[in-house]
Amino acid sequence: MLRKFTRAERGWIMYDWANSAFAAIISAIILPNFYSTLTEGNLTAGTWWGYATSIATFICAVLAPFLGTLGDLRGYKKKLFTVFVILGVTATAALGFTARWQVILVLYILGTLGFNGSCVFYDGFLPDVTSDERMDTVSTYGYGLGYIGGSTIPLLIAMALIMFGSKIGIGSVLACQLSFIITAVWWLVFTIPMWKNVHQVHNVEPEGNVAAQTLRRLGVMVKKITRSKGLLLFLLAYFFYIDGVGTIIHMATVFGRNMGLDSNSLIVVLMVVQLVAFPCAILYGKISKKIGVRNMICVGIATYMLVCFVALGLKPLSEMGSTPLLLGFLLLGFLVGTAQGGIQALSRSYYGKLIPAEHANEYFGFFDIFGKFSAVVGPALFSLVWGATQQVYLGIVPVLLMFIIGMVLFLLVPADMKKIGK
Repeated sequence: MLRKFTRAERGWIMYDWANSAFAAIISAIILPNFYSTLTEGNLTAGTWWGYATSIATFICAVLAPFLGTLGDLRGYKKKLFTVFVILGVTATAALGFTARWQVILVLYILGTLGFNGSCVFYDGFLPDVTSDERMDTVSTYGYGLGYIGGSTIPLLIAMALIMFGSKIGIGSVLACQLSFIITAVWWLVFTIPMWKNVHQVHNVEPEGNVAAQTLRRLGVMVKKITRSKGLLLFLLAYFFYIDGVGTIIHMATVFGRNMGLDSNSLIVVLMVVQLVAFPCAILYGKISKKIGVRNMICVGIATYMLVCFVALGLKPLSEMGSTPLLLGFLLLGFLVGTAQGGIQALSRSYYGKLIPAEHANEYFGFFDIFGKFSAVVGPALFSLVWGATQQVYLGIVPVLLMFIIGMVLFLLVPADMKKIGK
């Protein structure tokens, strides 16, 4: 599948393969399920999962524009990328040695900081490894390979340990902890192609005080973005619709468990998401060549709006029964899988083609602040509505509103936008 890509493009794509293990096992499936089991019956601890997600992404959002601007300086991008990878890998491995929910939340925050921080520089490398014409394809293949490889293979290993580990003397707690260690090793090993084959091509020369230069360049970039009505509208739209995407990723397991799904059923549902997301992410890239990237992003937002309506139609296990509830969640998993990778990949490449390659990392840092602040708002609103109503499914309402606002703003973005000057 990767023969048509250059060595640098393959190395870049493989980092999606590497870090997707964290996205699946730590952010979305095994750790949230493990945490929900540990804190079952403790509403305070349960709602803190959403708050911890918000804290982690808030820190990332605040740091992102500064890290992005700093990363464009010659020689800084890969060094900073490495620092955050090591932070994320270390925190993830440490999860394998604790079962205290407070410690888990701290390590989850640190791991999320490492994951998101590394992605600021990873996204910033995109213009270094490919051309504008190939950017949609490279970006969607990254997400696609991430789902089928990074998300699926270590997840299957983790599932096997959890489901069948008791036959060889491995309890459920130890099985989950081993899956966290496997995730850390997977992330570290498959980052090697990125370290080896991807290099900073476009850069800015350091001038005097690096901190002062970073702040000065950040101010210039903010002025350019605010003067570009189209780019600013896109970033605002992205803020709202990616809020929904991020909230669903982070809160899906907690939502399912509190609706009454057992652990094994929930893992099956989330596996459906990963398997469907692989071909659909690549398909988004192919279809976008025929009907346009803008139209495919709209398709993705509309799909997520449908997901919210389906979720609001579900009722807890005690009201629906196990079979209808499982079928409803399988439908949700299928719908999410069709759009999850595609909408993220095309949003990344759509933005990448609008910004100057020489300043890609600082612009992606700003891009990241919109995405991360949305992930602060979504899980927090979900948890607030859930806590206030005592009905977990009503937490979907603010998520739906975010998608609606995102769609309206995105439709206002001019179709004939041009690349911003240096």
